[in-house]
Amino acid sequence: MRRALAAAAAVAAAVSIPIPAEALENGLARTPPMGWNTWNTFECNINETLVKQTTDLMVSSGMRDRGYTYVNLDDCWMTRSRDSAGNLVADPAKFPGGLKALGDYIHARGLKFGIYESAGTMTCQQYPGSLGHEQADANLFASWGVDYLKYDNCFNNGSNSQEDYIRRYSAMRDALQATGRPIVYSICEWGDFAPATWAGDVGNLWRTTGDITNNWGTVDAIYRQNVGLASAAKPGAWNDPDMLEVGNGMGFKEDRAHFTLWAAMAAPLIAGADLRSASVATFSTYLNADVIAIDQDTLGKQARRIATGNGLDVLAKPLRGGDVAVVLFNENNTANTISTTAAAAGLAAASSYRLTNLWSKEVSATTGAISANVPPHSTVAYRVRAGAHGTSTDATQPIQGVSSARCIDVSGGSTTPGTPVDIWDCGGGPVQAWTFTGAGELKAGGLCLDASGGTSASGTKLIVWGCHGGANQKFRLEAGGSITQAGLCVDVTGGDKPAGNVNGTPLELWGCNDEANQNWTLR
Repeated sequence: MRRALAAAAAVAAAVSIPIPAEALENGLARTPPMGWNTWNTFECNINETLVKQTTDLMVSSGMRDRGYTYVNLDDCWMTRSRDSAGNLVADPAKFPGGLKALGDYIHARGLKFGIYESAGTMTCQQYPGSLGHEQADANLFASWGVDYLKYDNCFNNGSNSQEDYIRRYSAMRDALQATGRPIVYSICEWGDFAPATWAGDVGNLWRTTGDITNNWGTVDAIYRQNVGLASAAKPGAWNDPDMLEVGNGMGFKEDRAHFTLWAAMAAPLIAGADLRSASVATFSTYLNADVIAIDQDTLGKQARRIATGNGLDVLAKPLRGGDVAVVLFNENNTANTISTTAAAAGLAAASSYRLTNLWSKEVSATTGAISANVPPHSTVAYRVRAGAHGTSTDATQPIQGVSSARCIDVSGGSTTPGTPVDIWDCGGGPVQAWTFTGAGELKAGGLCLDASGGTSASGTKLIVWGCHGGANQKFRLEAGGSITQAGLCVDVTGGDKPAGNVNGTPLELWGCNDEANQNWTLR
């Protein structure tokens, strides 16, 4: 965090470990930690009300039940000096009830409480650090009910060797253990001294890179730094490429790619957005149970990159039970087809394989080839199972819009040809039961989705009509989650704005733009 404020720059080259590190083995973080942290959005502008509101929202939104456990304060929670007894003091203006009471509030809602400190003389924002105060501070944290410590590296007293880093971080490790309270230990040394080679004996997770920001270039660069460290990851010990910027201003597909890559890399999933104003699309990303399951798989493997070149990567992550998660990643500015095989991904030999798209939920079958046209700055991710059959073709199911969480619906529940097609609260019924047929149609209630007027052009409204096999009734669910006809996408009219996602909003064809109002999920 904010390394420009450190007292001295660290030497970036890794050296041999000069002192042995005792194994951590604290039994915690058997899967990568999940939660929320104050820094990415709020920096020092934090207070008790914000944390309580976010805690409550993590419960009401379903995040807690999907595994987001930790509510973590970052820098700036304390006063500028210790008290007369040498103890850290929570800022009474920001946290008038004190941190013990705040921890109790968080615990009462089934969540856990995290806090921040630095392994130097000051934190990155120049509040008191823990160097030389490790045991006293650890005891204080334990008395407040802290469950997670993020331990930064600013003002590190000129520390410029791996030996110094290990010594400082081990001091807090030992202090936390001496409290007797189970506290997940997150080392934040920015990847300066190859923490993947030594930090598994010191912390539960360790930052492998510099700070993340809410732009694609940073996310992509951090991915590149972290993806090659798979051999260091295991239950209780995780590479940490920093917190999630999902919902903080990148594009919809970039957010999804960011989330997918972090899940594949078995990274901690720590949200950094203001959840109080997050969109439906943002929550659809954070709450995707199938992608979360990849991150939280108990086998504890980080995905390995099995192919790379020209900005196109393939990742494969073994999962408990024999499935493999396969991620096709396109970092380029144009769409590209990316291909691999089940054998290359490490699956057992079989006559067929089932591919479940982790975002669109489409199920398809293959004899071994795995291929998709991947939009720019995006991923397509599959859970692949050997020897399994079954596809989404001719399966009848609702189709949910990502920007609205509402389903494709025939207006008024009508089965009359010419009736407009819109979005409506998902409630089942024949006008929300859609079938992608083997003939390339999309049918509901005995009628076909149809581009009105028999043409395919941007702005054409969608209706239902008697099935006749014409080109204006041919629709395809793409691997990236769009539904296309003649190079155009099924679009929630005006759905790029919150007001455009209300019940009754009509559907139309529009130029494909990779936004949430053109993205769909089978239910």
